[in-house]
Amino acid sequence: MAITFGKGFLEKAEERGVTEEEARQAASAGAPTAAHSGRNARVKVFPFRSEWKGRSYEEKKVKVVFVEEGDDMILITVVARYGRFL
Repeated sequence: MAITFGKGFLEKAEERGVTEEEARQAASAGAPTAAHSGRNARVKVFPFRSEWKGRSYEEKKVKVVFVEEGDDMILITVVARYGRFL
C-alpha cells in the first residue's frame, strides 16, 4: 500500500514536531486506534528524550488519521503527544 500525504499534512506535521519518516512509520507499523467520521487511525510511540516547547520529554506518541482509496493510504492529519507512554 502506497502512503501519500493529503493537502496540508506535512505543514501540520512540522507544526506538531512530527517528521515525515515518523508519520510513515506510524502509518505502516502503528497500532490501529479510534478515529472519527469513517476514517482510520494508527498510533506509534517513539523515543524522544529531548525538549519540545521548553520542556523535556521521554517519548512522543504519533497518531496519523487516514483514508484508504484503492491501494493508497492518504494521511489526512497527525496528532503528537509528548510524555511517557510505555
